Amino acid sequence: MTLSPETTDVGREGIGTRKDYHALNARLNLFDDQGRIQFDQDQEAIHAFLEQQIGPRLKTFDSVLERLDWLVANDYYEAEFLDLYERDALEEIHHRAHQFGHTFGSFLGAFKFFTSYALKSFDGTEYLEEFPDRVAATALYLAQGERKFAAHLVDEMMSGRYQPATPTFLNAGKKQRGELISCFLLRVEDSMESIGRSINSALQLSKRGGGVALMLTNLREAGAPIKKIENQASGVVPVMKILEDSFSYANQLGARQGAGAVYLHAHHPDILRFLDTKRENADEKVRIKTLSLGVVVPDITFRLAKEDREMHLFSPYDVEREYGTPMSDLSITEHYDDLVRNSRIRKTTIRARDFFTTIAELQFESGYPYVLFDDTVNREHPHPGRVGMSNLCSEILQVSTPSTMDPDLTYSSVGRDVSCNLGSLNIAAAMASPDFGRTVETAVRALTSVSDQCDVGAVPSVERGNRASHAIGLGQMNLHGYLASQRIRYGSPEALDFTDAYFRLVTYHAIRASHRLAVERRETFEGFEDSDYANGARFDRYVQSSGRPATERVRALFADAGLHLPTREDWIVLRSRVMRDGMYNAYLQAIPPTSSISYINHSTASLHPVASRIEIRKEGKLGRVYFPAPHMTQDNLEYFEDAYEIGYRKIIDTYAAATPHVDQGLSLTLFFTDEATTRDINRAQIYAWRSGIKTLYYIRLRQAALNGTEVQDCVSCSL
Repeated sequence: MTLSPETTDVGREGIGTRKDYHALNARLNLFDDQGRIQFDQDQEAIHAFLEQQIGPRLKTFDSVLERLDWLVANDYYEAEFLDLYERDALEEIHHRAHQFGHTFGSFLGAFKFFTSYALKSFDGTEYLEEFPDRVAATALYLAQGERKFAAHLVDEMMSGRYQPATPTFLNAGKKQRGELISCFLLRVEDSMESIGRSINSALQLSKRGGGVALMLTNLREAGAPIKKIENQASGVVPVMKILEDSFSYANQLGARQGAGAVYLHAHHPDILRFLDTKRENADEKVRIKTLSLGVVVPDITFRLAKEDREMHLFSPYDVEREYGTPMSDLSITEHYDDLVRNSRIRKTTIRARDFFTTIAELQFESGYPYVLFDDTVNREHPHPGRVGMSNLCSEILQVSTPSTMDPDLTYSSVGRDVSCNLGSLNIAAAMASPDFGRTVETAVRALTSVSDQCDVGAVPSVERGNRASHAIGLGQMNLHGYLASQRIRYGSPEALDFTDAYFRLVTYHAIRASHRLAVERRETFEGFEDSDYANGARFDRYVQSSGRPATERVRALFADAGLHLPTREDWIVLRSRVMRDGMYNAYLQAIPPTSSISYINHSTASLHPVASRIEIRKEGKLGRVYFPAPHMTQDNLEYFEDAYEIGYRKIIDTYAAATPHVDQGLSLTLFFTDEATTRDINRAQIYAWRSGIKTLYYIRLRQAALNGTEVQDCVSCSL
């Protein structure tokens, strides 16, 4: 490899000119004369970058208070959250953050932080925050005047044990900001008023920086009657086109591009038209380029394919008229035979195997659609109602209820839509926590603060859903990095045993934290009394087993870390307390894909294996940037097999080990080599379904990645 020495303008965000830090980072892609990876060159790249590009442009002040006063006076920070603290507390929290002596784990981590998160002057010429300053502002904002809680948050973030999602970490405390929330989910009902209001809501939410997913299952199909006049409805595709244009128009001050997804049930008559919008050769009038697609697939569809039978597609208009409930709120598997026999419901048929082949073909071309396994999701769901969709990254699974609109698009009744507040624990750092329970509880309280401060009055259904459920999504990352650091191979029996035990532990402390919040605030989430927490069913798997890891190696990991794994008796006590006092949060966990926060936290992404030992990313005009797998050294390279080598079965097995403990979803990407066929993708889908996986996110092919066309990160949860 040869690098051009010329300087290159990288634009308004200013990270500046291509100098030696870029060349130093590029040496990660070259072995030294002894055949070793040049990790030290990446460390030198960090120092060069900070010295050449950040230091000269970092605005300095004589004291913490002078800096904060200047930021408030010049409209960079909000004054309200700082006014909740005594002046000495503001100094203490900032000093506490800086005393950690933070260093970035990689050049890409430093680059990502200063380009994407650090506060800059309005003209882009100066940096107004270093990493500890962003942490301190986030902690102070989320703690809302609670000095001790702010200190705990600083400790968890500066140690790397907890990292808020991009919207929270990017926006907290800033005067010019978007929302702190990652994603929103909206129902669309079968009326022009609901469609119009949903488009407006998507614009409003996208403007505030969140990704938005919409459920189209209840819309009548193309050719359906309107006011008894046949062949009048246009179906879902024109609505998709309007939404795609809306998301391209609305973004968060240019900081985060608008992003949207749409979900449709597999037995909707427009399902093939819906999927065909992603074909590369689709007519431009219907082709969908930037909108993400998701398909809701029930168990019956797999059974029909196994038996090589036709699958019936049912008119949502007729289903709602006959059953008195929207199609999305009906179990198609449970009612399938009745729906087929009912002559009053219009239906068409396609071959079930052809449907799955079409999905595999499109995933081969574009990575889409996402897949939500309808019955798996709803069998495991702890609340009444039915989940009919997910979000842009396929990890949010919550019940929503319909709203009704007046002709002027005001609400005649406000249903419940969904917002998701995300943040992730670094598994390796959390395992080293001096107080694991406090780490989880601090994360739960931080996420709850985001929910409590969420202000989406422009979309009343989202506001009502948030106020009713206090939903949060505590995620995890760095599983592969931790396993490799312990010389455990990804997907091995020990790795699966660890994943199960770790998620049991997190679940115990997350539920305990939510119970404490309910006791402190004397409030439970709306509908607690009808949930599986109230009747104790959610605890069955824990009180019916010892919870003891199956392997000696994993037992030793927790013992050496000084971590107590909850026993059956611990769970029985927690169950009785929750049944008596309730919980504050209806939803607690969701595993997002994570990307940006993984880089700044120096973690492997989510629960996935690494895509490459040395990942190559294209970062704007800077060009190629190299990222070494976190925790990788010259001595443990063999434990960093990439996702393509590991194969889909071990990845699915890993997610299946975590799934029973996660009340929402897990964003699961499948990786295939360039030798894969659509048949391989179908096999993987069936294996995932049989393994109890709830959702599938992207399909990634090694060939596409090598050609520089790898699927983009999830914009909304670009966590």
